[in-house]
Amino acid sequence: MNKLTKVGLSALCGSLASIAAANAGDLTVSGGVDMSWISLDDASTGNPIGIGTNLTFKGAGELDNGWAFDIAIAHKNDDSFSAGVVTIDTGSFGKLEINQGDTSNGVAAMDDKMPTAWEESWGNGLGTGIDLVTGGAASMNIEYTTPTILGTTINLMWAPEFGASDTADKTTGTNASGADTVGDSYDATININPSLGTEILSGLDLFVGAHYHEIYSTDTQINDENDWYEGVAGITYSLGPVSIGFARSGELHGNTTTASDVDYYRNNMYGVAFNINDNLSISYGRHESEINFVNPNDNEARSMEVESYQIAYSMGGASFRIAESEVDNASYQTGTGYDKEATVISMSLAF
Repeated sequence: MNKLTKVGLSALCGSLASIAAANAGDLTVSGGVDMSWISLDDASTGNPIGIGTNLTFKGAGELDNGWAFDIAIAHKNDDSFSAGVVTIDTGSFGKLEINQGDTSNGVAAMDDKMPTAWEESWGNGLGTGIDLVTGGAASMNIEYTTPTILGTTINLMWAPEFGASDTADKTTGTNASGADTVGDSYDATININPSLGTEILSGLDLFVGAHYHEIYSTDTQINDENDWYEGVAGITYSLGPVSIGFARSGELHGNTTTASDVDYYRNNMYGVAFNINDNLSISYGRHESEINFVNPNDNEARSMEVESYQIAYSMGGASFRIAESEVDNASYQTGTGYDKEATVISMSLAF
């Protein structure tokens, strides 16, 4: 990691110039590169070699009242800005975060928390087309995090106009459907670690999340009481070298008017991981997803299943990973080309 000291935040964000002038903070830069080779069974692979690079800039400082603040800016593949996150930590009053482009807030942080040696079961080059809970995280949002009390942490997120594009300061954004067709969105999540001071419960994590956003009638701009809901609940548990998990999630779509419209999705996910030693781990993950339509008589429910076996080995700043994955009925379709298998070999270097 390279560290640049005494760099004010005004170098990154003009709106924080006055803070940086009074309290210069530190700016650190970290990054890495991922290199992969992929093989697709019964499909044309093309060029199997891939590379991904990323840099993260992090700045930190402190206000006169003792509150800490930091900013994280992600700079990923293709020389593109990916996310900006500003966090103010008040200590005993919790944290406030302004989030641009990052999808780690709200229910999106719980889309698949199953233990794994490397990636989620659906995240290894198969192109599964699986539908997961996302909530309002893809929009500009503000999230408040309570202090952890008795192992319980609550997060509350608000995103004005669901789906609105990320915006710079002194600008506004609208969603892809246009202004006034979709309203505000709200996410709430709870994480509970009820260890009660015991070692055997220290690895237990219970989590629940919910999302809601308003949908308006395109004719009258009045809420048609057919809004969009998402939910997720699950449990993970670690004891010694073994971690296991199970969760369920679902989406209830609003603004459904025709028989071919999607009514709801529901998902089940499972995972187990085993740390053979400090450097070597293996895992198995499975994700089951079902799509349901407004008129089930004309459009029957369709199921998708994804499985992945993974192994990962780390050596200093280098990590080596292998994933063997398969999907049945990718993108909720049947027939030739929708049952796929993939082998991915990856090496990651961090600096």
